[in-house]
Parts: sequence; C-alpha cells; structure tokens
Amino acid sequence: MDLNTIEAVARPSRREELDGLAPGDAFLAGGTWLFSEPQPGLRRLVDLSGLGWPPLVATPEGLSIAATCTVAELDAFEAPAEWTAAPLIGQCCRAFLASFKIWNMASVGGNICMSLPAGPMISLTAALDGVCVIWTPGGGERRVSVVDFVRGPLDNALERGEVLRAIELPRAALARRFAFRRASLSRLGRSGVLLIGTREAEGGFVLTVTASTRRPVQLAFAEPPSPSGLEAALEAAIPPELYHDDIHGRPDWRRHMTREFAREIRTELTEGGR
Repeated sequence: MDLNTIEAVARPSRREELDGLAPGDAFLAGGTWLFSEPQPGLRRLVDLSGLGWPPLVATPEGLSIAATCTVAELDAFEAPAEWTAAPLIGQCCRAFLASFKIWNMASVGGNICMSLPAGPMISLTAALDGVCVIWTPGGGERRVSVVDFVRGPLDNALERGEVLRAIELPRAALARRFAFRRASLSRLGRSGVLLIGTREAEGGFVLTVTASTRRPVQLAFAEPPSPSGLEAALEAAIPPELYHDDIHGRPDWRRHMTREFAREIRTELTEGGR
C-alpha cells in the first residue's frame, strides 16, 4: 500500500543519526505491517537498513539476532550441533504461514515490536530466554527480557526515540531440550495457541505460553511439576481476562488448548512420551 502522508524518508548510516525522533516519525525495518494499511499519523520514515547490522552473530555466549534480520535469514541459519533447541527456529518461522515475499522482508524485530499475541518471533525468543537490546536516545542502552518487553497487543516497552537493536539468546537456553505445540482454527490460519516447553539437563522445566494470551506468560519450575501442580500454576498465572479474544479463537477454546498442550509438553519432557 502506498503511504500518501509520507513527506520524507531518512536513511541513517550512523547511530547518532537516529536521535531526534519526532511525532509523525516511525522507524522502518521490513515494513510488512507498516505498508499493509493506512498510516495517517505518519509523516516521515526512518529506514534502519542502512545501519548495516549483521543479521545473525553466533558466539560462545549464544546468538545475537539483529532487529532487522529477516525471517528468511533466520530460517536459513545453521546452528551449532550442540544447540539442541535450534530446530525451534524453523518451527516458529513456519508459524508465520506467510509467502516467500513476506519471509524476505519481514524482520524479527518488527514482529516483536508489533507485540501481537500470534507473533511467532515472540514465541521463539521468549521461550529461549531472549533479551531485547534497546538503544536509547543519546547513545545509551538498556536490556529487557522479551517476556517483559511485550505488554499486550500493539503495546511494548519502547519509549519515544528508542529503537530495538537486537535480541540475544543465551547459549544455555539454546542447549535445552524442547517441545513445541501450536493450534489454529484453520489449516493455514493464524496461531490461536502456541506453547513451548524447555528442559534443562539438571532438571529445570520452563513453559512459555503465547498466542492464546494477550502477552507472553512464562512459568519456570526448579523441577518438573506434577500434572495437578502444572494445572494450578497455569490457573494462577493466567486469569480469564488474559486469554485473547478475536476471530482466531475464543478465550474458552484457547484456555482449553493451553491446558491440553501444557499436559502434553510436560509428559514429553518428563516422561519421554508424545
């Protein structure tokens, strides 16, 4: 879609050129949502592509994903063999159910900043203890976990003038065992429920609930809970009003599937079943 209110496009090549964001300005990464509907309040776009951020950087500490990294680039990443949770990357990329055109333009950071319940990059990075690296005006930086960064639909932790620089996934999380469950009301529909469980070698169990809830919900246990303990923890962590309600799933269905998938994930990661 043409954005006929845009009067200028800035293409910064240095960090200091990002300062001075004014009302009517918006950062542009992939732009797949930005150009999908009218944006009458915008007058200027600040294109982040000229900053030259490396899409993916693997280090002994883990994986750093640039906010401008595309879904296609992330899906093509070849992870070290010891990163046993790396297959989650492909599974979450495919949860987009989008065309190759979207894959080659949509950015990981854009999907997270949109903060929609069904955002699969939120599911991936939240489940792997992702931390958002945020550049603040004036050259500063702060870090916020993905779970805390996403506050609700179209609501995130960015303040005016701040930009999401990268998402860091720690090596320890990438080395966990995992279980993935996803449900939609139609074969090619948007995710209505997406749960990821991870298990540490020493016994810790983490369950991350996305898509069914308005924001990510993460439950961490020092050791795997009993079925009743898991049920009680879900009940306490997700009040009825936190379940999302839209055309892709009613709250009662999302709640039911969340509990069903949680039980399956617990069994898979603790008893070896599927």
